[in-house]
Amino acid sequence: MSHNLIKVKRAIISLSDKNNIEALISIIKKYNIEVLSTGGTAKVIREHDVEVTDISDYTNFPEMLDGRVKTLHPKVHGGLLGRSNISQHEKEMQEHDIEPINLLIVNLYPFSETVENGENFEECIENIDIGGPSMIRSAAKNHENVCVITNPEDYEDLNKILEKNSGSTSLIDRKLYASKAFSKTAFYDSMISQWLTKQLNVSWPDTVTISGKLVEKLRYGENPHQESAVYKKMDHKLNGVVKAGLLQGKPLSYNNLNDSDAAYDLINEFKEPTIAIIKHANPCGVSSKKSICDAWESALRTDPQSAFGGIVASNKEVTEELAKKMDKIFLEVIIAPSFSKAAVNIFSNKKNLRLLKIRPQKNVINSDHIIKDLSDGFLMQDKDNEALDENNLNIVTIKKPTSKEITDLIFAFKIAKHVKSNAIIYAKNNSTVGIGAGQMSRIDSSQIAAIKSKKASKLAGLKTNMAEGSVLASDAFFPFADGLIAAAEAGVTSIIQPGGSIRDNEVIDAANKLGLSMVFSGIRHFRH
Repeated sequence: MSHNLIKVKRAIISLSDKNNIEALISIIKKYNIEVLSTGGTAKVIREHDVEVTDISDYTNFPEMLDGRVKTLHPKVHGGLLGRSNISQHEKEMQEHDIEPINLLIVNLYPFSETVENGENFEECIENIDIGGPSMIRSAAKNHENVCVITNPEDYEDLNKILEKNSGSTSLIDRKLYASKAFSKTAFYDSMISQWLTKQLNVSWPDTVTISGKLVEKLRYGENPHQESAVYKKMDHKLNGVVKAGLLQGKPLSYNNLNDSDAAYDLINEFKEPTIAIIKHANPCGVSSKKSICDAWESALRTDPQSAFGGIVASNKEVTEELAKKMDKIFLEVIIAPSFSKAAVNIFSNKKNLRLLKIRPQKNVINSDHIIKDLSDGFLMQDKDNEALDENNLNIVTIKKPTSKEITDLIFAFKIAKHVKSNAIIYAKNNSTVGIGAGQMSRIDSSQIAAIKSKKASKLAGLKTNMAEGSVLASDAFFPFADGLIAAAEAGVTSIIQPGGSIRDNEVIDAANKLGLSMVFSGIRHFRH
C-alpha cells in the first residue's frame, strides 16, 4: 500500500458534542473500525450495537482525579504519535504494547457554553479540556499517519474519503484535517485566555489572539478583485449584523455588512423611535421622532439623493405604513428588531432587498474593543462609548442655548460620533439637516454640510433653508474661527464642540460677535 494511504483500523472517539453521531456509527460499522472510547461517548456508541474498548482497559490505568486524567497515557499518545515508516518507532511501540491509532475523532468540553450559562469560576475551570486538545495536537502533528476529525459536520466528508480510498485516508486529506485541528485548539485556548484575563481585569494582556468562526465566504471584498469572508465571534452574548436573521434577500456583501454594522451601531444610541440611513459607512440622514414614520420622512429629507441604494436601520418595528414609505426608493438593506407580516409582504416584490432582523438590545452586548489592521501589526482600543447629557455641558459664550437647542446639540453630537472625521452635523428638531463627513479640513466639512442642506431644502420644495435655526456639532475642536463663520452664514444658532484648542478664546470671541451660543463638551469623537 502506498504510504500516502493509511488504512483506518483503530480509532479513538471522545465526544462532548454528540450531533450527527448516526453518520459516525455508520462509518464505524461499514469499515469495521476498532473503537477506543471514554465515559458517555462509549455508552452512546454501545447503544448503537458497536463494540467499544474503554480507554482505561486499553491502558490498564484507571480514570482518576475526577476524570481529569483519562487519556494522558503513553499507550494513547504513543499510538497517535508513532510513525509507521520509522523502524525505531515500530520497535519501541511493540516493546511497550502500543497499537497504532489511525483515526481520532474528538470535540472538546463545552467551555464557552459553560461561561455563557453563568456557571461559577470553578465550574468553568473544570470545563477546560486537557486530554482532548492534547490528543488532537498529537494526531495533527502526526498527520502522516493519523486522520483527526474535530467537527461533527465533517463526518459525511470522512465517509466520502473512506469510500473513495477503500477504507483509507489520503495524506492530503489528513493534512487538511490537521490544519483544521490546530485551528480548533488555538481557537479553544484563545477563548479560555480571553475569559481568564477578563476575570482578572487585565485590560491589555501581553499577547492577544483574534478568533472567529467562518460564517461564509463572500462573493468578493470591498472591490471585485478582493476575496473576502465573514467570521463571527463566538461569545453568544454579543449582538450585531453577523448574527442577525436574514428574512429576505440574497446574502449580504462585504460592503453591505460594513455599512449595516455602522447603521446598527448608530441606531443603538437612541431609545426613542429613530431612523438612520447609511451610505459608505457614513450617515446621510438620522432622525428621532415620536412616530417612526415621521423619523423616516425627516431622515430621508436630509439627503434623499445619497439615500438611494443605502442601508436603513430602525430601532422600532417596521410597520405596514413605514414599509409603504420605504418601498418608494431603492434600498440595499433594512435593519430592524422586527417586521410586521404586512411589511414583509410589501417588500417581497423586491427580491434583492435584504431584511435583517436584529435581536433587541436587552440582555445582549456589543463588542467593547475596536481592532484596526496595520501593515505589520494592529491597533486595539476601547469602543467610543462616551455619552453626553445636559450635566456635561460647559457653556462658554455670552448667549446661552435654549432648552430646545440643548436637546438638538446632544442629538447632533451623538451623530458626530458615527461620522468619519472631520465631521460636521447640522441638526434641528432631533433630525439632521446637513452632514459634512471625512474631509481633510473642518471648514470644508462645514461648507459641505451647508451645501447639502441647501440642496435638500430645494428638493423638498421648502422656501427657506433647513439649516436656518439649526445647531451644529463638530467631532473635534475648531482650530480657527472660519468654521463658525461658515456655520453662521448657513443659519446655525448654536454650536457644540469638544474645545481644547490653543485658540479657544479666539473661537469663543468669534461666536460672541456672531451672536451664537456655544457649548464645550470636553469629549472628542474622532472616527477614522
